Amino acid sequence: MKELLLNVLEQSGTLSTQSILLHIISSALISIAIYISYWFTHVGTAYSRKFNVSLMTLTILTATVMTVIGNNVALSLGMVGALSIVRFRTAVKDSRDATYIFWAIIVGICCGVGDYLVAGIGTVVVFVVLLLMGRVKNENRILLIVRASRSKETDIEGIVFEYFNKKPLLRVKNTTEQAVEFIFEMSRSTYNLSYKKSEGITQKLYALGSVEYVNIITQNDEISG
Repeated sequence: MKELLLNVLEQSGTLSTQSILLHIISSALISIAIYISYWFTHVGTAYSRKFNVSLMTLTILTATVMTVIGNNVALSLGMVGALSIVRFRTAVKDSRDATYIFWAIIVGICCGVGDYLVAGIGTVVVFVVLLLMGRVKNENRILLIVRASRSKETDIEGIVFEYFNKKPLLRVKNTTEQAVEFIFEMSRSTYNLSYKKSEGITQKLYALGSVEYVNIITQNDEISG
């Protein structure tokens, strides 16, 4: 029985056990750099530890698949057909996540075919770039939403633009016969100007009269998982 199992294992591929272990272990070691880079650059709500661990396993699995495929064209086409049935439904929280997915796949491919130098150099360069420039967070935008009587339309626009030194951007202006609704967009730094005023923007708008509501909303580009 022992000899039969050894024969089956030896006939399962052209690579030696040492080569297979080298491919997989090297991909596991390089995937640690991907893990550290993702952990360091994704600070805040965008960080997902489960996704980070998935990047490591994706690297190892890709290396394993490439080790099996090797130079066998028929096997590679069959593998592509088998993997094409997989559908991913998980939303990407950050555009950088797609970079990490491709990074993990490429490292796995390089390790799977034995190009360790390419995988190593590419990983070092990408790691340095993300280390220096990856910790970039988009500045939260502030939305000022005001609904009031149509008779106050001009007054509201005048107050908002004067209050914030003409920096807000009028995104939406909805009107009916009796009412008007504004949505102004501004940066966090522009909104911080209100802290230097003696009177708040909400107080100033409600003082006009006939104002139904004033809402202030923080908007960012991160998607909650």
